Amino acid sequence: MSDALLAAYDAVLFDLDGTVYHGTRVIPGAPETLKAVRDHGTAVRFVTNNASKAPEDVVAHLAGLGMPAEAGEVHTSAQAAAVLLKERLEQGAAVLVVGTESLAALVASAGLRPVRRIADADGIAGVVQGHSPDNTWADLAEACLAIRAGALWVASNVDVTLPSERGLLPGNGSMVAALRAATDVEPLVAGKPAPLLFDTAARTAGASRPLVVGDRLDTDIAGAVAAGADSLAVLSGVTVPATLLAASAAERPTYVAADLSALEQRADLLAVGPQSGWQVTHSDDVLAVSGEGDPLALLRALCPVAWASGTTTVRGETDTARAALAELGLA
Repeated sequence: MSDALLAAYDAVLFDLDGTVYHGTRVIPGAPETLKAVRDHGTAVRFVTNNASKAPEDVVAHLAGLGMPAEAGEVHTSAQAAAVLLKERLEQGAAVLVVGTESLAALVASAGLRPVRRIADADGIAGVVQGHSPDNTWADLAEACLAIRAGALWVASNVDVTLPSERGLLPGNGSMVAALRAATDVEPLVAGKPAPLLFDTAARTAGASRPLVVGDRLDTDIAGAVAAGADSLAVLSGVTVPATLLAASAAERPTYVAADLSALEQRADLLAVGPQSGWQVTHSDDVLAVSGEGDPLALLRALCPVAWASGTTTVRGETDTARAALAELGLA
């Protein structure tokens, strides 16, 4: 296993939704891969933008899916939001909470006073917004009034969608968008892609060379880039091959794989770049593909050419190339 991807790093920072599980359904191979990482002696951290659960609840959820963990290994955007509020507000200041009770508890642990209505305090110094399935129009209305009155607005994250076992559901970013439209104010964003969560997770692991694993380019991979860390983009959640080809410079992963079980595969085979068996050329605003082999290897070969040229239109020159492109959804 000395040439496996996981062996090249001293910590692996895993996203959760779309990477390790979809709601209550574990992604195949995740328990076995996490065990392999731990058995190798590589530190494990879970870095999630989902602010609806406390670390202890995340641990319980992981355990129920066959993946034991400790609360100290979990870093959430809700924790990061509480840090931002503590740094910017006076102790004891009232903070309007749009989110779960665990988010309110974090606000309290930061030395601030969580409230649910403007009438519950003489003045609202801050608003913190995190995902909760119980957030209502009335909650957004209270937050709207407080933000318009000048309260500091902190969003735990701005993920527009939330992967689940049923498919993609509205995420915190969708609710943030509603408040943004109603207030003409931009929130401070605590979670990914800001590097705070990754920096904190790596520091608690004592890691100098962490690897980020996630399914979203705009949060997981962009956060890794911002934190100066290598990253593995997995196709088990939101990202699809066409999204990868169009990735901006701030959202480009080091490695690409179907799912996190690739951590046990050879690092050189997973890296974005030229791949044995495939030839990719660029001309007339088309990426021409020939050769044969693994479709995912073709995707890794396509990415750097697409990124350098700005071209995402792909054409297969042979039957095998056209079949591989069809499997990738790029035909």
